[in-house]
Amino acid sequence: MHSHVLQTVVQDLDKAFDAFFRRVKAGEKPGYPRFKGRNRWHSMGFKEYGNGFRVDGRRLKLSGIGRVAVRWHRPTEGQIKTLRISKKAGKWFASFSCVVDEPTPLPATGKDVGIDVGLASLITTSTGDRVAHPRFYRKAQRRLRVAQRRVARRTKGGKNRRKAIVMLQRQHERIGNQRKDYLNKLARTLVEQHDRIALEDLTITRMVHGNLATSILDAGWGYLVQRLTDKAASAGRVVVLVDPRNTSKTCSGCGRLFEGLTLKDRWVDCACGLSLDRDHNAAINILNRGGQLRWSSSSPLGGLGQ
Repeated sequence: MHSHVLQTVVQDLDKAFDAFFRRVKAGEKPGYPRFKGRNRWHSMGFKEYGNGFRVDGRRLKLSGIGRVAVRWHRPTEGQIKTLRISKKAGKWFASFSCVVDEPTPLPATGKDVGIDVGLASLITTSTGDRVAHPRFYRKAQRRLRVAQRRVARRTKGGKNRRKAIVMLQRQHERIGNQRKDYLNKLARTLVEQHDRIALEDLTITRMVHGNLATSILDAGWGYLVQRLTDKAASAGRVVVLVDPRNTSKTCSGCGRLFEGLTLKDRWVDCACGLSLDRDHNAAINILNRGGQLRWSSSSPLGGLGQ
């Protein structure tokens, strides 16, 4: 066992307790760090390239293990610093942390956009474009139920139960990969075609305690916001998070508040002459709150999810 593996475990434990005390001080639900037995421990880390691990051609050489064949999904960039080996759904992954050069910003487009996330449509932009909600989890629920029943019928501690658990994990992994792929492509499209993106600063952790929890988690709003923020930083774009209060209930034309608007009302009409889809109106309000009062009437999303 290489010494860096043991040091990484101690560092992970320290991070867990730091996060625990931070939540205690903030008055949040603390969540004491959970003990992980050998059946729940699925990762190990190396802290220095050349000391415990190194890339040997198309193989990865690990201390105490030897040369391991790797399926390289893309070339490594920059200088490799650390490595994390992890196991997920019966498969092993190697994640490298690398030092890379500063990315080149994308050329300016002169376009700004406000985005309203939802459940009827995944997003609606201030230009009126919609991207469909793929509902990957909902569509896979039948397969998940079959896999879950297979696990429940196996004897605890048996080899067949472990196999059934791996099959269930792979179903969940596939759903997660589909969602991430879809949202990554959407985030890239938005970042490439807009200089400034305004979004609602939603507290998703509070929203997932109601009847719509499954649909909200299936939509992946938090992951989309995170990917937009990360991609915008590397592309020289700006992502602005605005106050979400009354974005749907405020007229984007005159600022009047629609007091009696409910979730069932999908269209808003105002005395000022405004007549828009509820989500489109909210997206324009989000753009205005983001500090930019202009938007393009062209459709920037191409054929993605129309």
